[in-house]
Amino acid sequence: QVQLVESGGGLVQAGGSLRLSCTLSQPIFGFNATGWYRQVPGKSRELVAILRSSMSGLSTNYADSVKGRFTISRNNAAHTVYLQMNSLKPTDTAVYYCSAEKTEEGSVHKYWGQGTQVIVSS
Repeated sequence: QVQLVESGGGLVQAGGSLRLSCTLSQPIFGFNATGWYRQVPGKSRELVAILRSSMSGLSTNYADSVKGRFTISRNNAAHTVYLQMNSLKPTDTAVYYCSAEKTEEGSVHKYWGQGTQVIVSS
């Protein structure tokens, strides 16, 4: 069973920074992708940032709304994925979820953390 445990959410003023952490119960190199999503009440969960592994290496993708402000990274030895969030805006307020994708027996399985609340005050 894969477990993801997030931390680092909280309340911050607009323009401030937060760093979210997500620790996996298994080595990161076993996953096709690790990333962060967010969700506000009444809306679908949306991709914020993702790290994908392939034969050619690592690639990153960001939502347009966070490009230049957020950075996703990982520490393989610590089994941890980070989301550094700078220049935060009230529109970044959401529950942030860590995710990890893994191919098992020919199927892609996606695992989720429990979510961590981020509130950005104006």
